[in-house]
Amino acid sequence: MSSSNAEPQTPGQPPTSGRTPTSDRTQGPGRPPGARSTDDAILDAAADLIVHLGVRRTQLSEIARRAGVSRPTVYRRWPDVRAVIGALLTREILATLEGTELDVRDRETFVERVVEVAVRLRDHPVLGALLRSDDSDLLLQYVVERLGASQRGLLEALRSGIERGQEHGSVRAGEPLELAAMVLLIAQSTVQSHRMVTSLLPEAAWRRELARALNGYLAP
Repeated sequence: MSSSNAEPQTPGQPPTSGRTPTSDRTQGPGRPPGARSTDDAILDAAADLIVHLGVRRTQLSEIARRAGVSRPTVYRRWPDVRAVIGALLTREILATLEGTELDVRDRETFVERVVEVAVRLRDHPVLGALLRSDDSDLLLQYVVERLGASQRGLLEALRSGIERGQEHGSVRAGEPLELAAMVLLIAQSTVQSHRMVTSLLPEAAWRRELARALNGYLAP
């Protein structure tokens, strides 16, 4: 698999709305309700394989077979399995923002919603499968080691909420994008370390302590 540093993206416009693996979707004008694009069919097939078989057993030929397309159809969009997984992660990470408005005025509501997004990331079937796999470094590459499309989308949402909180007076002064980057790092590290501390931090405590850390960091 390729080790390119450029985060693969779904061809065309970057995804802006959330999707869940293997769900029915309407893609673009003229398609009947429930129809999926070829790109989504391929990414859904990759998601199913990662969740049920693991990363190492996810092969491009099997992705194509499950998606009901030819291998050249997949190759025209993404050069290898790593690129497909990168596009899938971009789609699914951005989907965590669906239905969660971070552009709110008060800090405590903002933090509650950041925790909600963190829980969605933590419990996401594809991300969870990658964290549990022997190839967990693949997830770290896309989520931690570089700033890809998914990270930029999350950062923009966080920046907007922090700016609103600063206007409201409930978030401390500072460069909003810098604060957003640190909020992202705090939430990501908490999500990635969740399994290690489950015996020490049950669910309610995990949520409470993450919220406390974020409120403490952002408070004036």
